[in-house]
This record gives sequence, structure tokens and C-alpha cells, in this order.
Amino acid sequence: MNIYIASDHAGYQLKEHIKLFLNENKYKYIDVGTHSNKSVNWAEYGAKAAKDVSENYKDSIGIVICGSGIGMSIVSNKFKNIRAALCRDKNDAEMARKHNNANILNLGERVTETKDAIAIVKVFLNTEFEGGRHQERLDYLQNVIEENNFV
Repeated sequence: MNIYIASDHAGYQLKEHIKLFLNENKYKYIDVGTHSNKSVNWAEYGAKAAKDVSENYKDSIGIVICGSGIGMSIVSNKFKNIRAALCRDKNDAEMARKHNNANILNLGERVTETKDAIAIVKVFLNTEFEGGRHQERLDYLQNVIEENNFV
């Protein structure tokens, strides 16, 4: 599984903590930026990660972080094959994966403590999609997207 991780300046410190967790647990990841806390355009970095996950959606997951998580959620969900979820706790992360097969985790550094964010990442990476009735709902969503020429 490929893990693409990105942040803007407001999510940079949390991204660095998450990378330490990923390294300690032997996850391989690709950091698509930003690489400092210097002010940058959040949409640019969210788009980089979402594009990479979109192009490799069958075996990729993204983790994107900004100040609130909202901006990154907006940009992530503009890409084909992306189901990005803003998660504020472990239950959000579990349900996002189990029921929605979310493939991008959105976090907000300014609203989520580091220890909580690490716990959320752990749940997101270790929860499997349940399929079944949930797949039927995702199939419906995909049909709506295609019929209406959405992303």
C-alpha cells in the first residue's frame, strides 16, 4: 500500500509527528510537501496528495493535514476515485474506512492533539472496508457521479 502524506504550513508540525509514527511502525510513505512551516497554498499540497491517491486508488491511501482539516477535505474530494474524510476522533476514522472505504484521511493540527491524531491515523490504517451494503451505496454514489459528469 502506498501512503501519500501532505500538509500546508498550518499542518506541518503534525505531519512531522505522523511521519515519526509511520517510521516507527515501518510504514512506507511518500511526503509530497510542504517541507517547512513557511506559509504556502493549502490547496496545492492537498491536490498533490489527492492526485497521487486518485491515480493509484486501488492500493493507495492519503493523509493530509491543514489547520482545521476542512480546506484539505474540500480539495481532496475534487479528485476522481477519492473519498476523503475529515476525522476528529478514532470512531470517525473507523467508520470512514468501514462504511465509506475512505482513502484519504484529513486532519486539522489546530483542532486535534498530536496523541489523538496518531491514534486516528492508526485506526484509519488498520481498519478494513466492510463491503456488502456499504459497497452498494458506494456503487450508487459512483453512478450519480458519472451520470452528472461530476469529478
